[in-house]
Amino acid sequence: MKSNRTGLTYAGAGVNIEAGNKLIENIKPAAKKTSRSGVASGLGGFGALFDLKGAGFVDPILVSATDGVGTKLRIAIEAQKLDTIGIDLVAMCVNDLICQGAEPLFFLDYFATGNLDLAKGTKIINGIAEGCSISNCALIGGETAEMPGIYSGEDFDLAGFSVGAFERGCDLPSAINAGDLLLGLPSSGIHSNGFSLVRKIVELSGVNYNSQCPFSDNTMADELLIPTEIYVKPCLEAIGTGKVGGLAHITGGGITENIIRILKPGQGLEIDLGTWPLPPVFEWLASEGSVDPLEMLKTFNCGIGMVLIVPASSKIIVKNILENFYDQIFEIGIVTEAEGVSFSGALL
Repeated sequence: MKSNRTGLTYAGAGVNIEAGNKLIENIKPAAKKTSRSGVASGLGGFGALFDLKGAGFVDPILVSATDGVGTKLRIAIEAQKLDTIGIDLVAMCVNDLICQGAEPLFFLDYFATGNLDLAKGTKIINGIAEGCSISNCALIGGETAEMPGIYSGEDFDLAGFSVGAFERGCDLPSAINAGDLLLGLPSSGIHSNGFSLVRKIVELSGVNYNSQCPFSDNTMADELLIPTEIYVKPCLEAIGTGKVGGLAHITGGGITENIIRILKPGQGLEIDLGTWPLPPVFEWLASEGSVDPLEMLKTFNCGIGMVLIVPASSKIIVKNILENFYDQIFEIGIVTEAEGVSFSGALL
């Protein structure tokens, strides 16, 4: 017996393939601006091609990284500020690649949502393209997944995948010795770690994301959503001097845990907390949330987003490079022959 029901469609079930195709067309101009030597295909294919020889490599080793933005997304969604969250996504991947001594080459994104809004999706992926441009990393592919029933309302998630390369034998970390200096580069803000704690503190404070921030002229959302600093260009130039023994991206785990990861067994760190200013956002979080200084150091970057380890004799050479990009380079400590991390000075 013939059914009188109207035939079901994929769009009727909540997935709009035409919107997805339109999104690809919308972002093609931004993706094209990220093109660099080595790119061998455009958006829209089943796979993305990259020519390492065309990028200038002779005997390359590939390095890959993947990451997300975490619950910083929730603030972006609630405040309806989606332009810069893509920069965060790229930064979290490419900043890890350079710690291996690798030049970021290309990037792919995964954007999943319950209901694809073309305008919002375009803003998000244009932000990803901007992050790629800053890091000279080509946006050569990705996936947009519309999944009603998995994501509700305006919720979405982002993941990023980046690939870089170095010439064989040029990987980091290399020779790190006791007495080497720790040079800290300033963070742009909270970056993309610790936001579950940030959101809890904001909730308890009673401050609205769209109200004026208690510690700056920005709204709270604008302050918290300042995109993660991308350290690719200054760090690659510093690595090019041959004087950098290692780099540490200060993410989850903070200064307490990230630098120690690149040391040899038996080595440790002495860090002087009084050698750089604590940015106001961290002062407010510590005060408003009654967060212990050691907890702050384990959760947040506290103003230092990347650390380079250099011999004391090479300090001036490396700092001269970095000072082309930053007004201040902070000498925050040294490598020691005693395992663990010891702190002097005061964070707050």
